[in-house]
Amino acid sequence: MQSSTPRILALSALVALFSSTAFAEGTKIAFINSERIVREAPASILASKKIEGEFSTRQAELQRSANELAEKQKYLAEQKGSLSENMLRSKESEIKELSLSFERRQREFREELQARQIEATSGILEKANEAIRRLAKKENLDMVIQEAVSVSQGVDITDRVLKMMAEE
Repeated sequence: MQSSTPRILALSALVALFSSTAFAEGTKIAFINSERIVREAPASILASKKIEGEFSTRQAELQRSANELAEKQKYLAEQKGSLSENMLRSKESEIKELSLSFERRQREFREELQARQIEATSGILEKANEAIRRLAKKENLDMVIQEAVSVSQGVDITDRVLKMMAEE
């Protein structure tokens, strides 16, 4: 019971703050949809195309390896009865090594792609934050919120931020 007392006090203070008429009358609040910024900003679209270009060759190589591995597995399944035991073990061992190598290369590919996407996204969000700060200063906004349950179009400044970013 004692541990919930600070939470109740904090919640009460927030309710009092947000319900005060001084706060409601004098505060200008805006909302930004950061997911849209990451998805629609011109820099984001360029970064996605660049990353796709950087990784397309490796992805094609991985696809070829996957096809090769599948063909070898199919061949082994078809020829299993006609191969000697030594040859069967040799082919199974070869396929196992190819499979492990493929999985390792695939994992490395995904990790590098994800790291590159995170790097690009963080750069875009930095530029977006700069644009948001400039817009907030220009329009005398007191607060810009990035996540909300419900937002009216009147406080959503995402389009204006995207426009500012496109002009840069």
